[in-house]
Amino acid sequence: MTAPHIIDPAGLLSQALTDASPDLMRHLLSTVINSLLSAEADAVCGAEYGMTSPERVNSRNGYRHRELDTRVGTIDVAIPKLRSGTYFPEWLLERRKRAEAALVSVVATCYLLGVSTRRMDKLVQSLGITSLSKSQVSRMVCDLDAQVHAFRTRPLGDSGPFTFVAADALTMKVREQGRVVNAVVLVATGVNADGHREILGVKVATSETRQAWNAFFADLVARGLTGVLLVTSDAHAGLVDAIAANLPGAGWQRCRTHFAANLLAVTPKSAWPAVKTMLHSVYDQPDPDSVRAQFNKLLDSVGRSLPKVAAYLDDARADLLAFTSFPQQIWRQIWSNNPNERLNKEIRRRTDVVGIFPDRDAVIRLVGAVLAEQHDEWTEGRRYFALDVLERARKASTNIPDGGADQPELETTGTL
Repeated sequence: MTAPHIIDPAGLLSQALTDASPDLMRHLLSTVINSLLSAEADAVCGAEYGMTSPERVNSRNGYRHRELDTRVGTIDVAIPKLRSGTYFPEWLLERRKRAEAALVSVVATCYLLGVSTRRMDKLVQSLGITSLSKSQVSRMVCDLDAQVHAFRTRPLGDSGPFTFVAADALTMKVREQGRVVNAVVLVATGVNADGHREILGVKVATSETRQAWNAFFADLVARGLTGVLLVTSDAHAGLVDAIAANLPGAGWQRCRTHFAANLLAVTPKSAWPAVKTMLHSVYDQPDPDSVRAQFNKLLDSVGRSLPKVAAYLDDARADLLAFTSFPQQIWRQIWSNNPNERLNKEIRRRTDVVGIFPDRDAVIRLVGAVLAEQHDEWTEGRRYFALDVLERARKASTNIPDGGADQPELETTGTL
């Protein structure tokens, strides 16, 4: 549908900037939404408002107002009414992004659990929300919890096999029994048979332990996670053991970014710039043989003056170079957890508004909604891997080194 000429985007923006105020973004969003609703109602009627046309099939009859809570505040939505039939923008009011509803429901949960009114008022004001109806919040929370639960427990078999998987964890502050404690959110993503990324699972645990990761991966396998050839993660011992125990046919790629942080801990500060440069040169090579040859040169160069660093590098060789068993076109996506770190930043952007969560259910509600939203965007977006490259990667499975044995026990700094 093309909006009629009554909408002048340039003039609309110019006027808004002229009348700029602290509520500029809220005013802009409200104006644009109401203008689009008006244009869509005119399209339903077959003619613009107030215009005589032989193509007119209906006419306008005032407005009904609804409040819409967004991250820039509560805005007033004027829904056009028709003289015959009804018009309702389902794309706006019934299919809102789940994360917006999640933010509001977390605020409501905080109120119900007795979090300081002063702190909650500040949080509400930062969201720009002017009012919260208890009945509205109750319906919203129930509906959102059901959606998040269905997303977290959905079968994975229909989308598999998942050739590549990445796992990581984040810490959140949660209020439990009158104390503020840290909880860990475990997240896994994967590349499905169609070449798209998916959110495989999310779980809240007390801490990042071997038992927590084992239960997490066991649940993924029970839900249908199959065909995994490579898992990328940091070197947390519990995570590596869980991968080996639950995905025995999969290799393990140690995240190059986290490894660099680990290597820094055993390298003299004066030598770090040179070691870092040589390590990066390994990843700049165009083919597997060149990568291995450059890694050998790195060991020879470092071994003469820094034997401890050389030994550390040599022990990690197989895990660092696991990516070389796959097509060169996808090395950047599988040799580190950086793609998941970008996902973590989006989660942090949403959760930092809350600060301290009232309980673990609130963490699942908001993080689960954010991940479900991201999952939908990935599903509708372009493929992460081309199908021909994915097929060649599956054929390379016989060359994958064993990632489940003799893994280093060092936990990475900045894992969470």
